[in-house]
Amino acid sequence: MQAQAQSSNSLSGLLAFPVTPFGADGGLDLARFDEHLGEVVEAGPSALFVACGTGEFASLTLAEHREVVRVAVAHVGGALPVYAGAGGGTGVAVEFVRAAQAAGASGALVLPPYLQVGPQAGLVAHYRGIAEATDLPLIPYQRANAIFTPESVAELAEIDRIVAFKDGHGDIELLQRVQTATGGALPVLNGMPTAETFARAYAAVGARAYSSATLAFAPAIARGFYDAFVRGDDAVQRTLLREFYVPLTELRLTTEGYAVSLVKAGLAVRGRSAGPVRPPLVEVSPEHRERLARLIERGHAALA
Repeated sequence: MQAQAQSSNSLSGLLAFPVTPFGADGGLDLARFDEHLGEVVEAGPSALFVACGTGEFASLTLAEHREVVRVAVAHVGGALPVYAGAGGGTGVAVEFVRAAQAAGASGALVLPPYLQVGPQAGLVAHYRGIAEATDLPLIPYQRANAIFTPESVAELAEIDRIVAFKDGHGDIELLQRVQTATGGALPVLNGMPTAETFARAYAAVGARAYSSATLAFAPAIARGFYDAFVRGDDAVQRTLLREFYVPLTELRLTTEGYAVSLVKAGLAVRGRSAGPVRPPLVEVSPEHRERLARLIERGHAALA
């Protein structure tokens, strides 16, 4: 449990998930990425998660992934932990985790295996195999085709390299059973899309840390909500949910992939473009971009 203890403090607050900027030619824009990191870090997150879902991990080559992690690690200079995304089959995930470790990452968020759906024993074996191949702390991500039973999570909690359990599935009853099965030994992170709308529900089962995509394009709103959440200011939370987060969720649900596309569109709306998304994601439609711009204005107005 030593790795778990060392990493728990960095996973106790507002978690930042930067985008991966691309240039007009479709390649990485590392200069813009470094600038974007500065904007995100200024909002005071407890950890950076790069090349993950919001960072379009699935569209990155191994070489691109390595560069993104390298720039992030250099940017923070040890001031913040940098977790890198990894995923795919066991062998592929090991390659990405090892590349992240070589680039100086503090840990890895392990996304669900690609396509295949295995039984619980297979899922546990997958994450166990990755843990045995690296010295990095690992965080399994529950969503899509990687849904665990409480008993399986209890097995994962016994693996020294596994330091937390991120949930993007949204079954609160299951999470309570997970917490009971593990005795709370494995911190649970709220990894739902538009996680702020789930913040209070997850807090009820002991999961107060969450990933904020909003932090990448509207950091003042994300910080304002999180601070209100920490101090128990229900009035501010309700206002921001009404004026910004719930309408943003409704907009996100209109189109597959908007959980990422809206983030890059939000940056463009605010004059901080990080370039296009890569297929299979699509750009936000002009109508939806206008709606997003109005929501960002409403969110900032609500902070006042």
